[in-house]
Amino acid sequence: MPTLRLALCQVNPTVGDLAGNAALVRDWTRQAADAGAQLVAFPEMALTGYPVEDLVFRRSFVAASQAALRRLAADLAADGLGDLAVVVGYLDADGPPQVAGDAEPGRGARNAAALLHRGELVATYFKHHLPNYGVFDEDRYFLPGDMLTVVRAGGVDVALTICEDLWQAGGPFAAARQAGVGLVVNINGSPYELNKDDIRLPLVRRRAAEAGAAIAYVNMIGGQDELVFEGDSMVVGADGELLARAPQFVEHLLVHDLELPAAAEPAGADTELADGLRVVRAAVGELPPAPTGPAVTGGLIAPVADEAEVWHALVLGLRDYVNKNRFPSVVLGLSGGIDSAVVAALAVDALGPDRVVGVSLPSQHSSEHSREDAAELAKRTGLDYRTEPIQPMVDTFLANMSLSGVTVENLQARVRGVILMALSNQEGHLVLTTGNKSELAVGYSTLYGDSVGGFNPVKDVWKTLIWRLAKWRNADAARRGETPPIPENSIGKPPSAELSPGQLDSDTLPDYDVLDPILIGYVDGDLGRDGLVESGHDPAVVDKVLRMVDTAEYKRRQSAPGTKISMKAFGRDRRLPITNRWREKG
Repeated sequence: MPTLRLALCQVNPTVGDLAGNAALVRDWTRQAADAGAQLVAFPEMALTGYPVEDLVFRRSFVAASQAALRRLAADLAADGLGDLAVVVGYLDADGPPQVAGDAEPGRGARNAAALLHRGELVATYFKHHLPNYGVFDEDRYFLPGDMLTVVRAGGVDVALTICEDLWQAGGPFAAARQAGVGLVVNINGSPYELNKDDIRLPLVRRRAAEAGAAIAYVNMIGGQDELVFEGDSMVVGADGELLARAPQFVEHLLVHDLELPAAAEPAGADTELADGLRVVRAAVGELPPAPTGPAVTGGLIAPVADEAEVWHALVLGLRDYVNKNRFPSVVLGLSGGIDSAVVAALAVDALGPDRVVGVSLPSQHSSEHSREDAAELAKRTGLDYRTEPIQPMVDTFLANMSLSGVTVENLQARVRGVILMALSNQEGHLVLTTGNKSELAVGYSTLYGDSVGGFNPVKDVWKTLIWRLAKWRNADAARRGETPPIPENSIGKPPSAELSPGQLDSDTLPDYDVLDPILIGYVDGDLGRDGLVESGHDPAVVDKVLRMVDTAEYKRRQSAPGTKISMKAFGRDRRLPITNRWREKG
């Protein structure tokens, strides 16, 4: 049986950076060549970055992607890497955009994979299954492919597929079995969700059984606006055995030797019909010599705890948002509470303490212990710590306006927002807001106050998970002999906005251990009132919580983007009308 040495390049491209992404492909192909690889695979749309969203409708961008692919093929050959077969994702089109006045039936933009060899585009595959749920809008952008591309390389027939093709039964993987391939390469831009890695391996195993072939699954890493990609690339045998698996949230070159069945069908460009798809065959010329000596294995990375996984996802999402958008630093308000403490620790892990500014913004209601906790966190993490008292500014407003009650509470939050935005304008920092998902759900925030900011690292993190993350991060630091970044007082004290004397969150909200399960059922699970009550929740509490969620949609629509870690994040995942009279009956 022939042996192919695969290299799966788990890399971090940037949307729109065609030159930078091409350089990334060239660099990692060189590393793969140095490791003796014959077949190299990069993620979905690695050349353009993913997702490109409405850039698809710009003909200039499509043309630039196509030109960049041709240039990449020539550059790989000029680099002395032409003998390797390189699979790379890119944006293609075989006609005008579907929204254009000159659109043609059955033609348009394509989510594509190309196989490059010896300076040439040997084969192209267009994604067949187009996801149109959650954060995905691929029916809006692309037309589905109607062919399965099979390339003979090193004596093995290799089928090319893209991301969602793996998540749907039938289609390309059923066609791959009928085409008699030995290997299916599946290139991905699969966004992270907590525990998605637990779903992914059984899924790849099912597709291996369906195709009767080994599967090489390569996924990108990195942050792109609200999305973060965790990698988790893997190789699974035709029998479902996990042969190699890459780590999460880091760039990685996974190299693995695979014994595969020799190709049996003719290698020409003949077509046949399989499961409704045309099978298009192509062949590459001679690859680098087959590996000799002991087999190279890619290794198996063990899964990590949920809290570690989420922490790494949030760190990577924040780091890439800041760096890819070229912000020099970040600034946030440090209240001494748990949410700002977690955001500060995330920011220091993502960027280093010299790029993080924490500002204490005390009012007359700020407790001494909260001020001390904020200062203690700054001391532990080494971030740039400042104090800007807000009471003189609040008093100036109150001397000129007749305000009372919650309006005065909101005024304090808005003065803090003005100060943070002033520091941003003056010094160039990106303002981080610190509201968790529970607060966003029930509208427990002040517009243009504590909600002000350009990015929210914990936007998709429930309050109860915030506490778990803080405890995990401190325990992880202690395990490594480092100073835990988050003061125990910030973790242990009752949560409070401290905008009025003796104020606690529990004055107006159920305890978070009660609140979060209701919110998770309603927001993430789309349960109605009856379903929530049947799950054991108090009907009166359910009615109160649902009323708060429904009336806060206008606030969420104006909130900063933040890293998605759940199955349904606020924003692109959950799209409800602001003007909406539907209410769950109670």
